[in-house]
Amino acid sequence: MFTGIITDIGEIVSVQAPEAGAAEDRRLTIRTSYDPDGIDIGASIACSGCCLTVIERGRDGAGQGWFLVEASGETLSKTTLGGWGAGRRINLERAAKVGDELGGHVVLGHVDGLGRLVSIAPEGGSHRLVFEAPTELAGFIAPKGSVTIDGISLTVNEVDGTRFGVNIIPHTWTHTTLCDRKPGDAINLEIDVLARYVARLNEWQAGIRG
Repeated sequence: MFTGIITDIGEIVSVQAPEAGAAEDRRLTIRTSYDPDGIDIGASIACSGCCLTVIERGRDGAGQGWFLVEASGETLSKTTLGGWGAGRRINLERAAKVGDELGGHVVLGHVDGLGRLVSIAPEGGSHRLVFEAPTELAGFIAPKGSVTIDGISLTVNEVDGTRFGVNIIPHTWTHTTLCDRKPGDAINLEIDVLARYVARLNEWQAGIRG
């Protein structure tokens, strides 16, 4: 589990086919400021919203930390990971521990679908971003509710059909990869898990009444 509070911006060092396994899978080496000695093999790290498992970690010749993850063909096809290449910056968050402060909201690291950045506009010292969600996910997004964009916990300001707006304060703008994104870019979208369960409960109750 994660909270959607980004704690590092990593960089893709390389994307390679695995030595064994499905040909469509990929191994990604990610540079990080995390101390690799403190990362357990098998640990979960959210990479721009995708929960991935660490299979190797270490330091390069300059002492910079890195870790290696493997993404399946399914993950590559359903998220933005399929378009990642060397040099891309990504949002990183390590898994929450019992007792940690829940600064954002409950984030599973399971991307529900690909959204699209529609527009960016300055608003005072902040930025107003409008995103478009897939039709099948739009109903789970509500004003003042939570949503996860590329691993970042954000509060929805307004909803208009399949589009919704968020306000990005300067700290979030500079400490995540949102400042790298441009209109038209695809983003990893995870809806609030509570919204999903409420919708399922309403569906179930409607079925009983029907």
